[in-house]
Amino acid sequence: MILAKLAYKSLLNRRASVLLTLFTIAISVMLLLSIERVRIDAKSSFSNTISGTDLIVGARTGDIQLLLSSVFRIGHTNNGVSWKSYEYITSQRGVKWSIPISLGDSHKGQAVLGTTLDYFSHYRFAKKQNLTFNKGQPFAAINEVVLGSEVANKLGYKLNDSIVISHGMGNTSFHHHDDNPFKVVGILNSTGTPVDKTLHIPLAAIDLIHGGKASLEHEHDDLVGHPKQITAFLMGFKSPLYTLQIRRNINQYKPEALLGIMPTVTLKELWEMLAIVEKILLLFSAVVVLISLLGMLTTLLANLSQRRRELAILRSVGARPWHLFTLISIESLLTTLLGCLAGSVLYYLAIFSAGGYLQSHAGISVNITILSYYELGLIGVIMVAGFIIGLIPATRAYFYSLSDGMSIKA
Repeated sequence: MILAKLAYKSLLNRRASVLLTLFTIAISVMLLLSIERVRIDAKSSFSNTISGTDLIVGARTGDIQLLLSSVFRIGHTNNGVSWKSYEYITSQRGVKWSIPISLGDSHKGQAVLGTTLDYFSHYRFAKKQNLTFNKGQPFAAINEVVLGSEVANKLGYKLNDSIVISHGMGNTSFHHHDDNPFKVVGILNSTGTPVDKTLHIPLAAIDLIHGGKASLEHEHDDLVGHPKQITAFLMGFKSPLYTLQIRRNINQYKPEALLGIMPTVTLKELWEMLAIVEKILLLFSAVVVLISLLGMLTTLLANLSQRRRELAILRSVGARPWHLFTLISIESLLTTLLGCLAGSVLYYLAIFSAGGYLQSHAGISVNITILSYYELGLIGVIMVAGFIIGLIPATRAYFYSLSDGMSIKA
């Protein structure tokens, strides 16, 4: 207890350098915990880009290709799903809801998605969060459009503005539908998903403008229309038991080659393909901690050279080499402990402050919870590493010789 009290007073006496070391450790702990939390929650949020959807059905391609085209708007499928097949499959027992989607058009590089009002009722993201409106409401007429938040912010659109969509995805447009402008009636809140980069129009509008309709101005009654084909559709079931049964029936569907995928499973497979990102984050975390510990070692060794007189006085009043060894070890342990505590506080402040930004701009839903056993284990590793680092200057203090003016004869 005497040595612990002496170590505490010694730290107070050198508070400037100690605070600098403590701050370095605190920052590294904060970064480590933050990176780990973002890494874990990024994986979870990636898996929840689309949530609450049991099946995605499209033309028979590959699981990941269908997921990328229908959910992330990346790439495209050469074939679609006939409306007749859509109606037949969604009329099966156990189907709770369905959302048809039609892709293939764009506006200034942003994807245009044709769908029905069920999209705003049943589409879920993150942890089954529903889509909400920042301004306006869902489309109620065939020439109305609902914008994702990023589309509205990036292109500066507001309610009642008129826009013209083009045929072709991304920045490659083959034809502009100038004769059929759409009026902005709604802007969605940010979700951090591809929904933010999407323009949503009635499914019937896709069918009519591609069918050469001269004007959509008076076509207000039917928002579904009579499409011959759609890109894909999403399905939700009354019970998980129906999912596997209907998925098997879809994959064996004879009238046309279709594929049903479970998005949660396919998202997991896609994340495993991107595992290199996870490894880079882990490596970055380890480097941050290593640099902070090396900084602490440098500070301790520099302070040790400046403390020769102090340690000599301690030896002169009866302190033994092992007393000095223990004193230096306790100081490094206390510094590491205080740094970890400060870093944990900074971690919560950082997560609390950046949580909303990460959700809206990166689609990462960050959970603010007490430290998990895994995170406590990381702090424990830092504590042990800090203690081991402290043994280096402690050992030097123990073996100081007479030529250093540090020791006296017993």
